[in-house]
Amino acid sequence: MTPESELHTQPDDFPGLTAAELAQYGAAWTAREIAQQPDLWLQVAQLVRVQHSNLDGFLAPLLANPALRVVLTGAGTSAFIGDCLAPALALHLGRRVDAVATTDLVTGPQLRLQSDTPTLLVSFARSGNSPESVAAVDLVEHLVHESHHLIVTCNADGALAACTQRLRNGRVVVLPDATNDRGFAMTSSFSSMLLVAALAFGVIASGTVAQLSRAGRAVMAAAHPLAQRLALRRYERVVYLGSNALRGLAAEAALKLLELTDGRTVAVSDSVLGFRHGPKTIINDRTLVVVALTNDRYARAYDRDLLAELERDGRAGTVLALTSTGDDLPAGERLQFDGMEHANDTVLVLLGALFAQIYALRQSLLLGVTPDRPNAAGVVNRVVQGVTIHRWQPAGRDVPRG
Repeated sequence: MTPESELHTQPDDFPGLTAAELAQYGAAWTAREIAQQPDLWLQVAQLVRVQHSNLDGFLAPLLANPALRVVLTGAGTSAFIGDCLAPALALHLGRRVDAVATTDLVTGPQLRLQSDTPTLLVSFARSGNSPESVAAVDLVEHLVHESHHLIVTCNADGALAACTQRLRNGRVVVLPDATNDRGFAMTSSFSSMLLVAALAFGVIASGTVAQLSRAGRAVMAAAHPLAQRLALRRYERVVYLGSNALRGLAAEAALKLLELTDGRTVAVSDSVLGFRHGPKTIINDRTLVVVALTNDRYARAYDRDLLAELERDGRAGTVLALTSTGDDLPAGERLQFDGMEHANDTVLVLLGALFAQIYALRQSLLLGVTPDRPNAAGVVNRVVQGVTIHRWQPAGRDVPRG
């Protein structure tokens, strides 16, 4: 296993770019944090194995209650972790699992919480210092009669990690320091926090992480030349599409491109079926469309239909399929995840995110943006600023009863 110190101090060259060039272009941290992920996933699996007794002792009694509601929360990229995990987790647990962004929970707790429903809030945060992160925990503590908290963060010194000391029933998992991305965009932190939760709840078996790590390295090797080739076409619009958990990947991929290009490339996301209902009008010959295909046989039929339709239309500059197999697809551009034909969609999210991050970095560099600090104007920041948390005033009534 690669030592954390090596991951953190020795940047991998991107093909065609030396470490010195990455530093010159302001991309050293982002490039390193993308490249290290397959090795970090092995560290994450080891962390969960070490903490298994503690985590299982906390989660097992809660999950024994069929009335327990699980809420996955975070802001921005951390919210998309919940969107990516919720479908598989609901199926695995056979219970209600909701992905609710802290930014929604804080502005409307009465719309999203039930006071009499036992609730496990799973909070994801890179730094844990975004104001909404702690506010969401406080609202659940205050408004839900039986509340429990699992906090997954990359920063042991963050406000969110610290708040577990005052919770009635909470646990915190702090990831290796290398996951606490120093670059602006969340890359290692996104995939590592998603993997921690998937392992802790049993959505991904710990014994499969070595295979996942190998697949990640193979995907990165193939993604680099593909991403560079697509970036050189200088697409002005990029559309990411996916079904179910892969819709969460699509949202994260679009955000990554917006962030790293400082908004200079228009990036949007949608569901595979929803895209036809108006958003498809965005496509022109300066558009790249990326379709992330599920392994679920039923949903994949809809993915294939749209992929074939886009190829027939011939309007997009490029249509790219992210897929574990190409046997059932029309001819066209694809990035294939070999050996992943039977993987669940949470695994496909992790692999698809690698391509999205690499492409966003390549596009950023070609546009002359500095990926580590893409927003020179300071309008957006690594840790969100300018948020005032207002005291909850229930207007004379409690949140709804479950």
